[in-house]
Amino acid sequence: MGRMPARPTRLLLLSLPAALHAQQPDGDWGSYGRDPGGARSSPLTQITRENVGRLQVAWRFHTGETRPEFATGSRRVSLEVTPLVVDGTMYVSTPLGRVFALDAATGRERWRYNPGVPRAATFGDFTSRGVSYWVDAQAPATARCRARVILATIDARLIAIDARDGASCPTFGDGGQVDLRQGLRIAPAEFEDYEQTSPPAIVDGVIVVGSAIADNGRTDMASGEVRGFDARTGALRWTFHPVPVDSAEAQTHGWRRPAGAGDARRTGGANAWSVIAADTARGLVFVPTGSPSPDYYGGARLGENRYANALVAIRARTGAVAWHFQTVHHDLWDYDNASPPALVTVRRGGRSIHAVLQATKTGMLFVLDRATGAPIVPVEERPVPASDVPGEEAWPTQPFSALPPLSPHRITPDDAFGADSADRAACRAMLAGLRNDGIFTPPSLRGTLAVPSNIGGAHWGGVAFDPARQLAVVPVNTIAAVVQLIPRERMGDPREAGWEYAAMRGTPYGMRRRLLLSPAGVPCTPPPFGALVAVNVETGTIAWRVPLGTPIPIAPSRGAGEATVARAAVATGAAAHADTLRARTLGSPNLGGPIVTAGGLVFVGATLDQQLRAFDVETGRELWRAALPAGAKATPMTYAVRGRQYVAVAAGGDGDAFGKSDEIVVFALPR
Repeated sequence: MGRMPARPTRLLLLSLPAALHAQQPDGDWGSYGRDPGGARSSPLTQITRENVGRLQVAWRFHTGETRPEFATGSRRVSLEVTPLVVDGTMYVSTPLGRVFALDAATGRERWRYNPGVPRAATFGDFTSRGVSYWVDAQAPATARCRARVILATIDARLIAIDARDGASCPTFGDGGQVDLRQGLRIAPAEFEDYEQTSPPAIVDGVIVVGSAIADNGRTDMASGEVRGFDARTGALRWTFHPVPVDSAEAQTHGWRRPAGAGDARRTGGANAWSVIAADTARGLVFVPTGSPSPDYYGGARLGENRYANALVAIRARTGAVAWHFQTVHHDLWDYDNASPPALVTVRRGGRSIHAVLQATKTGMLFVLDRATGAPIVPVEERPVPASDVPGEEAWPTQPFSALPPLSPHRITPDDAFGADSADRAACRAMLAGLRNDGIFTPPSLRGTLAVPSNIGGAHWGGVAFDPARQLAVVPVNTIAAVVQLIPRERMGDPREAGWEYAAMRGTPYGMRRRLLLSPAGVPCTPPPFGALVAVNVETGTIAWRVPLGTPIPIAPSRGAGEATVARAAVATGAAAHADTLRARTLGSPNLGGPIVTAGGLVFVGATLDQQLRAFDVETGRELWRAALPAGAKATPMTYAVRGRQYVAVAAGGDGDAFGKSDEIVVFALPR
């Protein structure tokens, strides 16, 4: 058994803005990204680069949702929660919305809550990435529901639970809950079209919540408004509409339809399904929005589509827009802002500046002034390819960060990869047959190479920031995709295996897409297929870039969406080439986020090989790994109880290529 340090884990505040953590003990992890701003940086130092190799399992907890009685209508159900730990209690949510309160030192259950989510539903992203925690400072210390766990369920209910015993808070909403489907500008046509997958933000007594909306079905999918609710009563305070409700405002903000095609205000989507960051000192929330519906054809929503695919700073008390920065104009590639924003303090030119980092599926990292939205690192509007599809008007320019790309922006036939020479030749031929003018090449009728693909680049795993070293650590994918528009009259043709099809009703076209894979099921794009990248935001350089994950052969897939990329990464299609592929450091497709600690470490799961890893934050060298019961398609966290530091991760997989489990696995140094 190893020897514990003689003193408890010491307090190390580093240089995070004081307002973000002033009331949070070092050992707590009280928000999805530890602090409301989502920097994912822990001041704990007990686990270091020198001793991380001695980590071992301290305890495990099973949610029970792999048992037959919890079977759902969806084939893929993902345990993607990042647990919270407040004052020695861990709070865990499950895809079915069940919440467990656990003793954070032992895993012993203290209470559980079950909202009764309908298991027969077939949600596209059947998951919950966590809960939020809020204390009503105006309530007496002994009052019921003074400390609340706020849960947004997959079936779109906002629920307040007493953090002490798991009972619902009856004065919140209607008997403890608010139906988020009520009052939408465009109601969902199907029950499963509207979801909640991320924990809300809470600022100044206001709960701010977005939504997850199915892509590509039609132009008028459910509307993606962001709403603020009173944290005490559940009453609606305000609504922000990314797609304007006023016709004059819509025209001003770049939302129009061609003559005779109806009203662009009937466009759905543009929703915020990722995690919302909060600046509690300024009373601002930072909302990352996604693409309007449908993703791949914008002829029914011509213009820049302001507030879609943007980072929008909103005043939490009123819902007024303070500023916005659009990361993609008139999105045609499913380039949602999937990564949660991270509020940090950056050093540039000898000054310390309160900033917000936004990593994107385009493989770019934008660094913006938190108060104004002005770029701290320069951003250039560059010309991009025009569309050759009748009815489409691609936006002529797109924003490019001056920071080096996190993932490739161009792949040529000469770059083709494969399991062997014949496989590479097939990849070269496929690449040569596609429209391929680099990043932002619009979808086409013959087929377009989308690089990065719709899974990124950077993805919902997001950014972790080391303030002392000014390093933003980001996991990325590098596999390209093929996107093809199909004239409406041909949508009834026989469908080819390996493609994901979508109707895009209300437009002249349907769509199909797939990852660009060789006949052997290996990516045609060169390795690494997944990487961990550290960007020094002070110097504007890549500090290091390492493959993330051990290579796993790729098999043809029926889809390549945000939730279905794992289907394209099962280790079957290239079994004959497995030994050859594993002999090289190729990395792995990944979904899940990193954290950094003051012990000089980066912890990340995310990969298909079902491992949790620790890297040296200064060099990117892998220092430790541990096998998990399934892939950690989640973001880990770290906390301390009675002087002992723990690292926890949801290792539940997704019921598919990430494996299947129901475990929270917690590691610590030996006593």
